[in-house]
Amino acid sequence: MYPHNIPNAKMKLKFSSLMLTGIVCLSVNAFALNGPKTKHPLPVPPKKYIDPANMDLSVKPGDDFFEYANGNWRKKNAIPNDKTRWGSFNILADENTKNLLVLLKEVSASGKQPKGSLKQRVGDLFASGMDTIAIEKSGYAPIKADLYRIDQIKTLPQVINEIVTQRISGKGGALFGVGVGQDSKHPTQNIVSFRQGGITMPDRDYYLKDDARTLKIQAAYRQYIITLFTLTGSNADDAEKNAATIFNIEKTLATAQKSRIAMRDPNASYNKFTVADFSKTTPNLNWVVLLPELKMPGQDTVIVGQPDFFKAADALLSSTPVADWKVYLKWEILKNMASALSSDFVKASFAFNSALSGQKVQSPRIERMSGLVDGNLGELLGQLYVEKYFTPAAKQYMINLVDNLKGTLGDRIKRLDWMSAETKDRALKKLAAFTVKIGYPDKWQTYDGLLIDRNDYAGNLKRIAVWRYNYNVAQLGKPVDKTRWGMTPPTVNAYYSPVNNEIVFPAGILRFPFFDFGADDAVNYGGIGLVIGHEMTHGFDDQGRQYDGDGTLRNWWTKDDADKFKVRADKVVAEFNGFNPIDTMHIKGALTLGENLADLGGMNIAYEAFKKTKQGQSNTTIDGFTPDQRFFLGFAQVWRESMRPEEQAQRLTTDPHSPGKYRVNGTVINLDAWYKAFNVQPGDKMYKAPEDRIKVW
Repeated sequence: MYPHNIPNAKMKLKFSSLMLTGIVCLSVNAFALNGPKTKHPLPVPPKKYIDPANMDLSVKPGDDFFEYANGNWRKKNAIPNDKTRWGSFNILADENTKNLLVLLKEVSASGKQPKGSLKQRVGDLFASGMDTIAIEKSGYAPIKADLYRIDQIKTLPQVINEIVTQRISGKGGALFGVGVGQDSKHPTQNIVSFRQGGITMPDRDYYLKDDARTLKIQAAYRQYIITLFTLTGSNADDAEKNAATIFNIEKTLATAQKSRIAMRDPNASYNKFTVADFSKTTPNLNWVVLLPELKMPGQDTVIVGQPDFFKAADALLSSTPVADWKVYLKWEILKNMASALSSDFVKASFAFNSALSGQKVQSPRIERMSGLVDGNLGELLGQLYVEKYFTPAAKQYMINLVDNLKGTLGDRIKRLDWMSAETKDRALKKLAAFTVKIGYPDKWQTYDGLLIDRNDYAGNLKRIAVWRYNYNVAQLGKPVDKTRWGMTPPTVNAYYSPVNNEIVFPAGILRFPFFDFGADDAVNYGGIGLVIGHEMTHGFDDQGRQYDGDGTLRNWWTKDDADKFKVRADKVVAEFNGFNPIDTMHIKGALTLGENLADLGGMNIAYEAFKKTKQGQSNTTIDGFTPDQRFFLGFAQVWRESMRPEEQAQRLTTDPHSPGKYRVNGTVINLDAWYKAFNVQPGDKMYKAPEDRIKVW
């Protein structure tokens, strides 16, 4: 989950997910409310859970297991024009979108639901987003007052006041990030945390590199800025100057930011200051005054993720003319509201997103509005979703499977030959303390006080942003609510939260190819079993292992054991550094380490748990494949995907997950059982000598 603009009213959630969650792009061509039916193939219970027709049997499994398992499927399934990649996750997400649209069309049809009810707010938000006639007619009227207000700014204090105004009114998160969230060293308490920010493109590298691919994206970004300013009345020369101003400010902020790899160290991002001492590091930003204005009064201490960034941002406030800040602040309004405005703004947003991702055409508006409702009223819409599409039997199956895999991981920890008894004991206590959430929340978010108007799309988005901000800051002084979820029920994903020490599996992922009641154990353990093991292992990856069973950021390892872990983790880094998905771009082994460790651990746990089943202990073939072969093929088909080069390049820069092919091949080459299952021998391209196979958990 890593949209490039994190809503400023929310703390960035501390969790590791199975997949990077995509940003919902809200720009568009108008579609009628009943819209076109989805044109993509949807998963249905297959005749064969492992289908040889999807495999490329001309490829030796020991040369390229991913292609062997998925090659023909990839040849037969081109990436749809409105997608940046296509694979198992996308197909299942499309099915969930189809299911959500059934619900949304039903509740939005009459417009006469009781005011303030679940169905009224869900239905009217959807209907307001589909009312393209009203949206087109309004042009950019929803932001004219904001642009006028910025025009009146004359001094630096007024610039700072506008930054505060935008944040508390849900209209932007200029210069830096701030919010309320768990104190990592006191996880039952909420605290104000500050983090680096201020840029629009997905990563600092997009400002600092000068290769041909990056320069092309920079040019598209400048054009995006020029277009939006031109649409709001600027002449061509002024719009071009504005683009240069904004890019230069953001480049300076990007230069001051830490890299994503550096940000993986949770202790380095835990810097607690008194409010007065933090203010001394930022002479232009007096946090004693600003925190109450940000609706965060009465704070003695705060956490600052990247103190040097705030020093640089504060210096930039002094060195940059007020006129330039006005341009930057207008851009904050424009980019955050563009997708809620008329079609010219929406098309400009998509053009830039297309340059980043390679997407050929926009998804139908009706599908994007489904995503918008899920993203903003997810626990209202989620109640309708689970009532219709999620069965108690699936939840019970998951509970049983989780218990099985927890026991298996515990057994594996006890058998580790590189870890001391002291650290093992602490690891087992942490495992026993895992909280497991399946399907949907036990306590639903009610969004009390949030008003949704069927005739005011832009206003709805503003009110939602304000509600979310106010809800977030209202958590100050309250104990942490550990019943909250970080994903909505229809989400095709799962996650581990280190500060809550919890593993979470939304209802949306509990379907084929991850899980199906009709599938044999090999397929289900290779699918959802791997997902469960993956999330469990996040509790012991390079980041998760630094939190104890209570979710406290605290070292519970002996130094010798920590050193031994690092030796093994470094081997995983080196292995993935060697993978080269496109032209000159390699996987960043240090950035993807946590996910790669989770895949490796999850695979070992799931396989060992599978071997406890009746099928796992047999040699009975199904469709010509042994139980072990079906387990590994089930794993491989979960990660089958094709991806556009532009999307691949963006993800290699920003995504802590490796591409699907390397999640498969980079994992199985370290499991002895895979070599035996497919008779992989020296001379095969993927062969690794037994002594070189990496074993961690």
